[in-house]
Amino acid sequence: MVQFNHFNFNVLDLERSLKFYKEALDLEPVREKVAADESFKLVFLGDKQTDFTLELTWLRDRVEPYNLGELEYHLAFKADNFDEIHAKHKEMGIICFENEAMGIYFISDPDGYWIEIIPA
Repeated sequence: MVQFNHFNFNVLDLERSLKFYKEALDLEPVREKVAADESFKLVFLGDKQTDFTLELTWLRDRVEPYNLGELEYHLAFKADNFDEIHAKHKEMGIICFENEAMGIYFISDPDGYWIEIIPA
């Protein structure tokens, strides 16, 4: 049997990303790994409800933004408090696409990754 475990985003500024994910989605670090030579750091964020985590990978020597291509992928979150979180994301100015007909929207993180928000 196989199970989902985590998904990864590479980030340019780890502290900025940690602040974003805490403020926008209330995700908090649940574990981390630092390379012996400190060339990279992995921080796994959890939602306090499931075992699934979002891994943020920071590379010490990376200085240029990541090329995300055409962004034909995304991570999705289900929100019990959809209207409340939508208002919060609108206020934060992070909604990058909204499909009112489908009742969903996307936010963009500091590195440009798209995250879908769907109602429960």
